[in-house]
Amino acid sequence: MPPLRSTGPVPEAEHPEYAGQYRLERCLGSGGMGVVHLATSASGLRLAIKVVHAEHATDPEFRARFRQEVAAARRVSGAFTAPVVDADPAAGRPWMATLFIEGPTLAERVKRNGPLSVDELRRVGAGLAEALRDIHRAGVVHRDLKPSNVLLAADGPKVIDFGISRPSDSDLRTETGKLIGTPPFMAPEQFQRPRDVGPAADLFALGAVLVHAATGRGPFDSGSPYIVAYQVVHNEPDLTGVPEELAPLLARCLAKDPAERPAPDEVMAELRTPVGEVATAFIPVQRVPADERQPTGRGPGPAEEEEPGPAARPRRRLVRYAAVGSLLVGLLAGAYAGIRMAAHDGARAAGAPVAHRGEPAFTGWQTSLSKGSDSLRTAACSSHGGALYCAAPGVMATRLAALDGKPVWTRGSVGSGAGAGPEGDAGYEARTPVLSGGLLHVTTAGGQRLEALDPESGATRWTAAIGPYATVGHAEGCVLLAGADGNVRALDGTTGEELWRKRRGAPGTQWAPGPRGSGTVFAVTPGADGAGTLVRVIATRDGSVRWEKRLTGSLSPVPSASEGALFLLAADSDDFTTAVVRLDTNTRGVRRVPLPVDVDQAQAAVAGSTVYLAGTGGSLLAVDTAAGGGQRWRLETYVAQSSRPVVDGDRIYLSGADGRLLAVDAERGVLLGQTDPRMNSGRSTYTSALPAPATASGKVFATAPDGTVFAVDAADPGRW
Repeated sequence: MPPLRSTGPVPEAEHPEYAGQYRLERCLGSGGMGVVHLATSASGLRLAIKVVHAEHATDPEFRARFRQEVAAARRVSGAFTAPVVDADPAAGRPWMATLFIEGPTLAERVKRNGPLSVDELRRVGAGLAEALRDIHRAGVVHRDLKPSNVLLAADGPKVIDFGISRPSDSDLRTETGKLIGTPPFMAPEQFQRPRDVGPAADLFALGAVLVHAATGRGPFDSGSPYIVAYQVVHNEPDLTGVPEELAPLLARCLAKDPAERPAPDEVMAELRTPVGEVATAFIPVQRVPADERQPTGRGPGPAEEEEPGPAARPRRRLVRYAAVGSLLVGLLAGAYAGIRMAAHDGARAAGAPVAHRGEPAFTGWQTSLSKGSDSLRTAACSSHGGALYCAAPGVMATRLAALDGKPVWTRGSVGSGAGAGPEGDAGYEARTPVLSGGLLHVTTAGGQRLEALDPESGATRWTAAIGPYATVGHAEGCVLLAGADGNVRALDGTTGEELWRKRRGAPGTQWAPGPRGSGTVFAVTPGADGAGTLVRVIATRDGSVRWEKRLTGSLSPVPSASEGALFLLAADSDDFTTAVVRLDTNTRGVRRVPLPVDVDQAQAAVAGSTVYLAGTGGSLLAVDTAAGGGQRWRLETYVAQSSRPVVDGDRIYLSGADGRLLAVDAERGVLLGQTDPRMNSGRSTYTSALPAPATASGKVFATAPDGTVFAVDAADPGRW
């Protein structure tokens, strides 16, 4: 493969002759990340090849972002994007080649010919909505849809430039003063809650793009990006000049609340050409190379990531920065209060009362365990019988009556008590109380002590120091304290007495309960090179190793007890789940079920032979691990970050970072209902921990960032 070569001294870095084996013919455009060149493959394909700027090629963080861009573009390559032909993110000058698409960008078209006609708007809008639907189905959120990232090809609009970020927290976008996207086309949550941005942000951008296409300007217009950002968060969009029949739809797309924006399918349906009318065909103007036209400011095109090796699978990790500056962060510091997702005080009914056999009608309830507006105070709860046990910042543990939410007993914390950090910091994330050995186990003193409480009275029965241990696990009435070095200390869950102390792991070992009643626990240790994983079955009472098996790939266990099997998730080096693995604990047989689309930071639950996975970005899918099985269904929940799913009967429940509780039909993959958001009203609008919901006796219990614990009737999620 020919190296990237220069044609001159310093500017030569921006005009190499080759990208891999492709000779670069002429420049098509330049942007913040790199330069896009026209090239021709050996088979005659015309290619658009992005080559990163020389100044960025030596920056490890930028290289990581470009690898993620390559992964995103490869994942969504299809009818509505520029298909990726080749890429080398590890080259001296990283590059990516996509098919060259004839046609101007939407920005160029509007600048040259003025606003689009109504027919053109319908055609372009429906095409973009369909593109977003497919992009979201692939588990990607574009986050930077704008007129210069839309190519008007003869067969419809194409979405390009995936130099963006996945919709979850990323170490690649924690720098102060950097936001993701382009301010005139960014959704309010991208300014306020950048860690909690989902597919709905792309619908906001779609609305802004169509307003630009209809009027030649955006719905929020100013020469200053700071003023635009303020307008996006606080002001109503300016729809002057938008065709009357399209204004209501675009207004919905531009709603401040993500939950009020339409889904791509709804946009497609509303933009179909009315019956009896004929859409006017759009014939794009041929694109002109950059050296033959005036500069338009259009950035480079699509990108993605590759894995080495012929059997590499496409992965999605993407990042795009728009450096708006630290001033914007200060300007928007008070904007969190400007968009109120939902804040409820006092009790709230959860829908029509539904009576269960042997119980009075259940109306639902809400209570607050911790108060305050400056930090998120999400509680964590588990249910057992007719009781709900919770822990929260400032609350070691409390028992609530499942029927009405009234406290039976409460153990508060003072100073460095439960729910507080080492110095009494109430921002310490609470850990879910666990009933084990007949006692309620709670983590206290900022994670330094385990305390076993009487579930009836809340009185302390025994305590143990757990500071030196990395993880605390429970299985078969046994408490496992595992150190990062692999040393494990086992305690009796009832008495607190030490059962054994042995080396039963290694750095990175994860623990999962064994089959019910087996008296065992799984120790799962991925190899440092990611090539294999050692699974050990360990007796909880004496620490003996019953058996062990080495499996292929980097695997992590699903933390759900199941009959006769251990379920694991296979992940690549970027933590994208690529397959579900079932290890039969009787025959030691292994079945691997590949996923059609990789899942980002998957969390899972098991019911029978089916594994339900929830991924960052809102994807929820069901995978059947039985012989001949595979993915049964996939649902886009439009929840950017969610809790681990919980399966109860024919329902799946999960919580969103904004405090919503969602119910999904486990058989059909259909959303049955969801509650209103419950966000904190102070400066913080992101919580690093999302406890899973709990279920009992036809009720669903969940917690929210505003410090509330609430219960709803499971019978009718549509009325939540």
